Amino acid sequence: MPFFKNTGPYALQLLAEKVGAEIARGDAATAVGDVASLGDAAAGDISFYANLAYRSALENTAASAVITRPGLSGHVPEGPAILICKDPSVAFETIVRMFYPDAGTPRSIFMNDGVSPDAHVHETARIEDGAFVEPGAAIGANAQIGAGTRIMPGAVIGANVCIGRDCSIGANASVLHAFLGDRVVLHPGVRIGQDGFGYSPGATGLNKTFQVGKVVVQNDVEIGANTCIDRGAVRDTMIGEGTKIDNLVQVGHNSVIGRHCAIAGLVAIAGSVTIGDGVLIGGMVTINNHARVSSGVTLLALSAVRGDIDEPGHYAGVPARPAREWKRELLAMQRMVREHVESSRKKASAEEKE
Repeated sequence: MPFFKNTGPYALQLLAEKVGAEIARGDAATAVGDVASLGDAAAGDISFYANLAYRSALENTAASAVITRPGLSGHVPEGPAILICKDPSVAFETIVRMFYPDAGTPRSIFMNDGVSPDAHVHETARIEDGAFVEPGAAIGANAQIGAGTRIMPGAVIGANVCIGRDCSIGANASVLHAFLGDRVVLHPGVRIGQDGFGYSPGATGLNKTFQVGKVVVQNDVEIGANTCIDRGAVRDTMIGEGTKIDNLVQVGHNSVIGRHCAIAGLVAIAGSVTIGDGVLIGGMVTINNHARVSSGVTLLALSAVRGDIDEPGHYAGVPARPAREWKRELLAMQRMVREHVESSRKKASAEEKE
């Protein structure tokens, strides 16, 4: 049995209209029943071709229709219908959403309506009509849950936490000391609002710094599985509207992340970091505590930010610096290594002749 409900089939003409594509070959009434990659497609499926690396898969595809762009349409073999558009990848994603509209948020396990009798809900919690609380979830005292929000099994919502409308809180996630806006998606295992990592040395060892702030997550934020966002010590930790965070990301206490940022997996953001709007952060980037990153910055994977970045642009390396500068340094180093190896080889050859 499939994990996601397929809403098809759809006529080829309807799909073309939905994505603004032209049917260059094929019958507009052709029924399309599913989406698939070129290599996995069967009769009745639609796929896309946007990269020459997949030409072999295209030549052997069994798909009934292929979306591509004008310059690549001549590569499509006889058989499949052809849809032409400017950006086949975006068009195909739109069609995937048509076929599987429920695949964008964590899936409900029990599909119950309302509050399950097997959930643990404090008598003072306020849950709006139309919210869903699944078996095994726990809702603390004075917590507020908005209409359309679904709390998955094993999730823990702490006392006084406020969660907006149409949110999805994944299985075994925990939300403590936090306010969440509308349409927030937390994938399974997310941890929101736990202690920040703060200690100061004292005469008897490390003294814990008390964390009395909270976490504020604005509207339309999505946070990947097992990501941890610590609550603030005094200043609140904040995640801006529309920001998307991948799996296994650490956000330290007091950090503020702007709107519409994208943060890839295994990023580590230390405490009291300030990140502007529209910042793109590649995998395994680290950002030192108290650093400020300007709006419009892109940090390439494996970079390490040690201090402030005040200008938009691409940055890379350890420590992070303008990407062009980093690339020039790499090329210079490679040239020096080659010259050294060649010099050593010539010296060894001359000594052998002597």
